[in-house]
Amino acid sequence: MLSALLFTLAAAPQGPATLLFAGDVTLGYHYEEWVNGLAADGGTFDEAAGWGFARVAEATRAADCFVVNLECPFTSRDEKLPKNFNFRASPRLVSALSAGGVDVASLANNHLVDYGPGGVADTQAALDGVHVAWFGAGRSLAEARAPRLVTVKGVRFAFLGTFFLGDRNIEPLAVIATETSAGVAGHFDSLEQELAMLTADVRAARAKADHVIVFAHWGREGNGTPEPYQVTLAHAAVEAGASAVIGSHPHVLQGAERWRGAPIFYSLGNFVFGGNWNPKDKRTLLVELTFDAGAVRGVRLLPATTDGYPERPVQPALATGAEGEAILDRVAELSRDFTEPILTRAKKDDGRALLPDGGVERPGR
Repeated sequence: MLSALLFTLAAAPQGPATLLFAGDVTLGYHYEEWVNGLAADGGTFDEAAGWGFARVAEATRAADCFVVNLECPFTSRDEKLPKNFNFRASPRLVSALSAGGVDVASLANNHLVDYGPGGVADTQAALDGVHVAWFGAGRSLAEARAPRLVTVKGVRFAFLGTFFLGDRNIEPLAVIATETSAGVAGHFDSLEQELAMLTADVRAARAKADHVIVFAHWGREGNGTPEPYQVTLAHAAVEAGASAVIGSHPHVLQGAERWRGAPIFYSLGNFVFGGNWNPKDKRTLLVELTFDAGAVRGVRLLPATTDGYPERPVQPALATGAEGEAILDRVAELSRDFTEPILTRAKKDDGRALLPDGGVERPGR
């Protein structure tokens, strides 16, 4: 069972451990097209594959554990799932994750099953081959819901992924795993059933780890305001024992808050996103959370842009100076209606990152 698989990173007693989170990573479509072009111009494919992480690798590789949402299967299969958009990447492109220092990947999203259950299996095999721990999908719903246990500097983490779009879900039902079919964790449209599964999974995972991290794929594309169900699910996850909640899917930033001491980032936007050559909104965010076995000890926000099209498409870079300040201002604006926003712009450090209040005790069991 997936829950029995344990990854250990940077073994040391009881932290502190820094986890870095980024949003949507799609290495197919335009990304693969660009990499193939670089290789055709005289480089090697393996050298070109890491293009997307080249300008952020110093930061991403410095973290004790780097976590992303992987929004495409690694597969060469041609059997498309009937839907509006289908993404896939050559299994060779899994080396891009290694180049970027990715340690853990959420698979709970609406594109993982774009090439059927075979594509799911191919993706899991590709990630296993480069020692990237995955969660949020599987050969059955039970495997998709199971936590991925990762120990970082002696601190035990359980990662859970879930996909839920409420009554605006236009994806095929086959995206969601069942008792007998591969897919992702989550529910197609029932908030009541999604809540029941998520809270049960957080409670079960909490018994196995110091911290439970929920990575949710949710919300409305292009909308900087969380849907009411996002807030409901995030708060319920924290109340069940999650230490942090990270979100993706809208392709833009959404606000961030603390709920009962736990940081919640409703959407980090795109990161290395090959689904669009020149996205209109290029603002994104890397979130660094520092943990020891008993608490979230620090939060740091690193503003970034998704690309430098046309010279540097699909290649994010950290944003400094006025550009970085503007991105942090945007996060603060999106967070202003929360009771306890993470970012108020009251404290700044080097203009690139913001360090909110100190650590907070994690929720109890």
